[in-house]
Amino acid sequence: MHTVILVLVEVLIVICLSRLVGLLFKSIKQPLVIGEIVAGIMLGPSLLGLLAPQLSATLFPPETLPFLNVLSQVGLIFFMFLIGLELNPKYLSGQLEVAVLTSHVSILVPFSLGTLLSLLLYPLVSNASVSFTAFTLFLGAAMSITAFPVLARIITENNLQGTRLGTLALTCAAVDDVTAWCLLAVAIAVARTGNIIGALPTIAESFIYIALMVTVGRWFLQRLAAHYHRAGRLSQLVLAGIYVAVVASALLTELIGIHLIFGAFLLGAAMPKNADLVRELAIKTEDFVLIFLLPIFFAYSGLRTQIGLLNRPELWLLCAVVVLVAIAGKYIGTYIAARFSGINKREASALGWLMNTRGLTELIVLNIGLELGVISPLLFTMLVIMALVTTFMTSPLLEWAYPKKLIKLDVVEPEPITEDNLNTTISHDAYLRPYRILVPVANPSTQKGLLQLAVTLGLNFRQPAVVNPLSLIELEEDYGFENTPDEADRLILQRRQQLEELIITLEPPTTQPFVHPIVQISSNVARETAQIAKHEQADLILVGWHRPAFSNNRLGGRVGQILSTVPVDVAVFVDRGGERLESLLVPYSANIHDDLALTLALRLLINRDTCTLQVLQVHKENQAHEELSYELYAMIERLPASVRDRINIKIIHAPDPIAAVVAASESVDLTIAGTSRAWGIERQTLGRYTDELAIQCRSSLLITRRYSQLSSHLTSALSEPNHQEPIVNS
Repeated sequence: MHTVILVLVEVLIVICLSRLVGLLFKSIKQPLVIGEIVAGIMLGPSLLGLLAPQLSATLFPPETLPFLNVLSQVGLIFFMFLIGLELNPKYLSGQLEVAVLTSHVSILVPFSLGTLLSLLLYPLVSNASVSFTAFTLFLGAAMSITAFPVLARIITENNLQGTRLGTLALTCAAVDDVTAWCLLAVAIAVARTGNIIGALPTIAESFIYIALMVTVGRWFLQRLAAHYHRAGRLSQLVLAGIYVAVVASALLTELIGIHLIFGAFLLGAAMPKNADLVRELAIKTEDFVLIFLLPIFFAYSGLRTQIGLLNRPELWLLCAVVVLVAIAGKYIGTYIAARFSGINKREASALGWLMNTRGLTELIVLNIGLELGVISPLLFTMLVIMALVTTFMTSPLLEWAYPKKLIKLDVVEPEPITEDNLNTTISHDAYLRPYRILVPVANPSTQKGLLQLAVTLGLNFRQPAVVNPLSLIELEEDYGFENTPDEADRLILQRRQQLEELIITLEPPTTQPFVHPIVQISSNVARETAQIAKHEQADLILVGWHRPAFSNNRLGGRVGQILSTVPVDVAVFVDRGGERLESLLVPYSANIHDDLALTLALRLLINRDTCTLQVLQVHKENQAHEELSYELYAMIERLPASVRDRINIKIIHAPDPIAAVVAASESVDLTIAGTSRAWGIERQTLGRYTDELAIQCRSSLLITRRYSQLSSHLTSALSEPNHQEPIVNS
C-alpha cells in the first residue's frame, strides 16, 4: 500500500508541474508539449536529483519506476492510436508528387548524415553488446523523424492550413510519418534479432499483419462506422470494443517483434475517417490520455535523462555536433528537395524549419532505443536535448522565414468601393483609405449591440468605411483533436456562419455589405488583435466588456490587455441593453482620451441626424475652467449648422465629478468617457485600470483610450455632403 500511495503522490506532482511548466512555455509562444517534456526532466536527476538528492530519492525511489513505466506505456499506446486516427488520407492528396520527393529526401539526407555520425559515436558512447547496424538504424531514425502532431499544431496556430505551405507541410509530414515509422520498425526488428538477416521473418510478419489490417480489419471497422452512422452516437459498449481492439493490435505487433505502439498506430490509421466518428472518438479518448497518462511518460523519460552525464567539455561538444547534424540534415534535405520541386526560397526555407520539429515523436523513439539498450543513457540525453532544441527553434525560425504579414489572413476581402455599391458619389479624397473599425467578437450570439454600435459609428455617406468583426478562436491544448487542421477549419467555418447570421440582423440592411468578418485561430487573443489591427490599418478597435473570471476589475483580463498593448485607438463598450442611441453624454476633462471620446461622439452626431450631444464639464470649487482642445474647436466649427445645433456644452460645479456624471447619465442613452482620473477610469501600474464610472454609470458606456495625437476619426467625415441618399438612414 505504501508503494501505491507513493505512486499516486508522484502522479499528482507530475500532472501539476507538467501543466504549470507547459503553460509557462505556451506564454512564450512555444508548444505546450515542450514545457511538459522540460517538466519531466526537472523531476529527474538533471535538476531535482541535483539540487535535492534526498527529496528526489524519497519521491521517486526505484521500486515505483515500474509502475510509472506501465502507466506511460498505456499512455503511449493510446496516444499512438490518436495519431493514427487523426492521420487523414486527405493529407496525402495535396501536391503528392512534390511531398513524396521532399519528404523522402528530408529522411534520406538526415539518415545518411546520422549514419556517418554513427561512425564517430559508436566507439565513444556505445558498447560491444549493441550491433553497429542496430545502432546506425536507430540513430538514423532519430535524425529523420518529424513530429506530425506538433507540426500540425504549429500550422493551425499560424493559420497556415489553408495556404500552399501549410498543405505541403502536412502532406510531407504525413508521408514522413509513415516512412519513419516503417524505418523504426525495421530498426527495432534488427535490434531484437541482432542483424538484418535475422530480422527478415519479423519484417515479413509485419507486412502480413499490415495487409490483414487494411483489408479484413478495415472491413470490420467500416461496419462499425456504418453502425455509428445509424446510431448517431458512440455508446460505451462500442467504445469498449474499440479500446479492446487497440490493446489487442498493440499486443500482436509486440508478439511479432516490433513494438506495442505500431499496432495502436496502425489501428488508428485504418479507422474509417468519418468526421463525426473520428471527432467523438478522439474527444472521448484524448482528455485522459493527454492530461493524465502522457505527462507520466514525460516524467518517466525525465527520470532517465541525466544531463549530469555531460560532465566534460568534449561531451558537450559532441552533443552540439549531434544537434547541428540533426538540424542541418533535416533542413538542408527539405530545402533542396523543395527548391528542386519549384517551391520559392522563402516557402522552401519555412518548410525546412517546419519539418525540423521533432518533439514528442522523437521522445517516443528515444525511449524505445533506451529500453532495448541500443542507445546508452549518455546518447539518450544528447538526443533528448536535440529534440528540445529543434522543436523550440521551429516557431521563431518559421516566423523569421515566413512572417505573418505574408500569410493571407482568413478574411473575406471587402468589395471595391464604387459609386454603385455605395449608392452615392463620394469625394475623391475619400478614396484614399476607408475608415476601418475592428470589432473583437468573442460570442456572436450576445454581441449584436457591440456590432450595431460599430456600424452606426463607422458608416455614413461622406466616406467609405469597413467594419471588421474579428473572431479569434483560441485553442487550449497542443496536440488535442481540435488542433488538427481539418477541425480548425470546421471551427472557423462554424464561427464565420455565426457571424454572418449576426450581420444580417444589423440595421439598416444597406450597411450589411460593408461588414466583413475576420476569423482566425489564435494562441494569444490580445497579441493577435494588435497584429491584425496594425495589418488592417484600423482606425479604432471597439471591444465589448465582459466580466473577468478571476477579478472584480471591469477593465481587467483581455480587455485590459487590449487597452494596454494595441497601437490603435481603443473604445470599450459596456452595454446596458438599451437599443436607443438618441442622446449622448461626454464628460470632458481636457485630456487626449476625452478628446477621443468627444471625437467619436461627434462622429455619431454626424451619422445620425436625430442624435443629440451634451458635453459636460465638471469643476470643483475654485478650479480653473478647462477649454476644449484647439483641434476639437476647429472640427466643431467645420460641422454643418444642423449638427452644431444639436451640441450642448454644459459647465457645472460639483464636489464629486463622478457622482455628477453618474447623475447626468440617467437621462441619456450612451455615455462616452475617456480613461481619465477625473472619471475613475485611470490606468495604474502593471497595466491595470480602475473602473469606478464603469460600475456606477446608469446608461450604456463607451470608454475610450487614445493611442496617437493624430486622429482620422473626423477629418474625412467633415467633407461637404452631396445630395445623394446616405447608406445609413437615421
